[in-house]
Amino acid sequence: MCKTSLAWRALPRRGLAALAAGLLFAVPAGAQIARQDPAHCHGQAELRPLQPLQIHTDRGVVKLTVEFADTDRTREYGLMCRKAVAPDHGMLFDFRHPVDGIAFWMRNTIIPLDIVYIRPDGTVLSIARNVPALDETPVPSGGRIRAVLELASGRAAQLGILPGDRIVHRIFRRG
Repeated sequence: MCKTSLAWRALPRRGLAALAAGLLFAVPAGAQIARQDPAHCHGQAELRPLQPLQIHTDRGVVKLTVEFADTDRTREYGLMCRKAVAPDHGMLFDFRHPVDGIAFWMRNTIIPLDIVYIRPDGTVLSIARNVPALDETPVPSGGRIRAVLELASGRAAQLGILPGDRIVHRIFRRG
């Protein structure tokens, strides 16, 4: 269903136990985008309109502009084949409802990224930092999420983003 710049895959309900037991995946139909030569990689155009997103950290409020991937196709392609992500930009993947057992990977993603897994209430669940380009090793969320934020590699640390920080975007309830 999604091949984000990383291509996500939904792990079975057993989640991490299944991951440890043999990396079993439930891959939705049409979710298998072929590997591409990085020199001739073709992804999707920038998703517009860009949207504001804030992250409330111990250091203060971080303001970003994000592309919004909320369909199977846009989530599947994500940031594949992009040559850069601006320091104040990212991509927000919205799964529209809480999901368990999500893992991202970096098929056709030619730049390293930070992957921020976000709970349904808008708080950061976990962060995969400096995920290498083109690495197809699944990077599991570690729990129930609603969304994922991808940033340029190293930005989560530079901005002081930690688990428990609050993401402010229209998809998360205020409260």
